[in-house]
Amino acid sequence: MAILDQAMHTLVEFMRTHQQWAIPIVFAIAFAECVAILSWLVPATVFFTAFGAVAGASGMNLVPLAIAASLGAGSGFWVSYWAGLYLGPRVDDHWPFRDNPKMLERGHAFFEKWGVLSILIGHFFGPIRAVIAIVAGIVNMPFLPFQIANWLASFAWGFALLYGAGRIGELMAR
Repeated sequence: MAILDQAMHTLVEFMRTHQQWAIPIVFAIAFAECVAILSWLVPATVFFTAFGAVAGASGMNLVPLAIAASLGAGSGFWVSYWAGLYLGPRVDDHWPFRDNPKMLERGHAFFEKWGVLSILIGHFFGPIRAVIAIVAGIVNMPFLPFQIANWLASFAWGFALLYGAGRIGELMAR
């Protein structure tokens, strides 16, 4: 955990001193956080909380950063949805689902219970975020309802997480 903490600190410091890289990095991290397989490897919530606070305290414009996070998150879910459509039930044959079948089972159960709301809810809960978009693709959720829920949730997530942390950072800097 100390290595991850140091890496996060280094990235936040890099982005503070090289602000021109902030938007593409925020997009990439949010994208990776919302792609089914990469989601387990990218601790975006921790990063966005830390970076948002630093960005707010240093006076960076939070709106473009929150938009970049939102667009990255929505794009990541879209890619996962597409992968679910393409692979269908065969996704079980691939890592990490092959090694942890309960993960998809829980995602299917959650989707069956909540339907389109599972896409909205899924952005805010890590274990669900990791699988819900690919499950939506596997079960052939209609494209338009998926995308509406995806983009609404992506913007709510991006602004709540990054912009919210940034506003707290602004207040703390006063």
